[in-house]
Amino acid sequence: MKTRIYSLLLILMLLPAIKGFSQDTAIVRLIEARYMKYDKQLGENIRRVIGDVIFEHDSAYLYCDSAYLNDARNSVEAFGNVHIESGDTLHLYGDQLDYSGNTKVAKVHGNVKLVDSTTTLTTEHLTYDRKTEVSRYYSGGKIVDPENELTSQIGHYYANDNKFFFKEDVQLVNEDYTMRSDTLIYYSDTQIAHFHGPTTIVSDENTIYCENGWYDTQNDVSQFNENARFINGEHSLQGDSLFYDRNRGFGQAFRNITMIDTSQDVVLKGHYSEYYENKGFSYMTDSTTAIFIEDNDSLFLHADTLKATFDSAQKLDNIYAYYKVKFYRNNLQGACDSMIYGLNDSLISLYRDPVIWAETNQLTADSIKIKTDQKNVDSLYMYNAAFIVSKDLEEKFNQIKGQNMFGYFKNNELKKIFVNGNSETIYYIRQEDNTLVGVQKAVSSNMIIYLRENEVFRINYIEAPDASVYPKNELPAEEEKLRNFQWLESRRPKSKFDIYSWK
Repeated sequence: MKTRIYSLLLILMLLPAIKGFSQDTAIVRLIEARYMKYDKQLGENIRRVIGDVIFEHDSAYLYCDSAYLNDARNSVEAFGNVHIESGDTLHLYGDQLDYSGNTKVAKVHGNVKLVDSTTTLTTEHLTYDRKTEVSRYYSGGKIVDPENELTSQIGHYYANDNKFFFKEDVQLVNEDYTMRSDTLIYYSDTQIAHFHGPTTIVSDENTIYCENGWYDTQNDVSQFNENARFINGEHSLQGDSLFYDRNRGFGQAFRNITMIDTSQDVVLKGHYSEYYENKGFSYMTDSTTAIFIEDNDSLFLHADTLKATFDSAQKLDNIYAYYKVKFYRNNLQGACDSMIYGLNDSLISLYRDPVIWAETNQLTADSIKIKTDQKNVDSLYMYNAAFIVSKDLEEKFNQIKGQNMFGYFKNNELKKIFVNGNSETIYYIRQEDNTLVGVQKAVSSNMIIYLRENEVFRINYIEAPDASVYPKNELPAEEEKLRNFQWLESRRPKSKFDIYSWK
């Protein structure tokens, strides 16, 4: 977005060259005119000159059709084809000029045009005050150079402060972008531009909006504040303020941050973020939230830190969640220490003490992977110390334990589980009226569990099962729970708002 505002506004910096018309001791001198007229009614010290009029003042020349020269006031009022020539390159044109050598103020009116070798300023009224070194227009102006066009209703140049000020309907156009703002302030010594009020910068690649900010045109560093947002195709980023260093490929966002990827249907929220363009990743901290949008049941996730990685085309491909991860969806909830959501392969991986709740079932293992298909849960993989628990009546627990487990879903409902290695089960057998018949306890190398409406209704034991059924109340209390049993219901988020609490 690097601007060339300095080149664009150089013409206003040349206005002090007109000060040759207003030296303290110099007198405006008439060089030539077709004829001169004195009329006492005009004033004792006023002469009217007409036809091809030329004035000279300290090497600056004024041309016009006619003028009133007031010797007492050392002033000139010029009319028709007004042209001020200063040096070889600066020319100021207009229909009328009022110039006072005493107040050191020059006012040009009507079809005003200020031209140097590369840049043209046009307006209807232009005022230059040599005492303050300030030039102004208030009725709309346009500045054009070979690369840029700037228009505004009000324009000021403060020569002593190297400051340009443009206000109301400010528009800067070049081949790279178009900027519209309420107020633009530019300092030529630092080459930093400040914009105030609603500001929009539109290019072929992106759109930027803010209501306060600055841009260092020399170092390609910018900051956008107050309702700042950045839109790039299917990606958008907004926050209270956005900072970007183009040369370093480094960006920061502060407070109330929302990043949206419409191609992946992902929303990331937080209060602090850093972006490393060249390294292809960004991270977000402080009250983070990730939302994976789905047609009927979006997944809401919270962690201490979120990291997003991008491919060479800057397309979001992975989201990493670190520390105290918890997520919620209507039919699936989970918690763990760290998690990876692969957007390209739709694979969710949970690490370090992961737990998943699928309806009435609690699933734990050393690590868990969830495969989704078209935004529905397709299958899950539980590696090492896999354990499934569901609560039966009377504070009893149905339990499935094994080395590894592989579960399969249909319509987001867990339907079948393969248990591989060291399989164990405790299952409470009940009649249709929920009367307890007995407790089945079994050990097998492998087994297949079938579920209906999220409850076990059949178990197939494979390879030399050892199963026993205990009548009601005859299973010893110390055997009612398999080794390493744990019930983690207190950690389960009951709504998307519970993901921010950690137990």
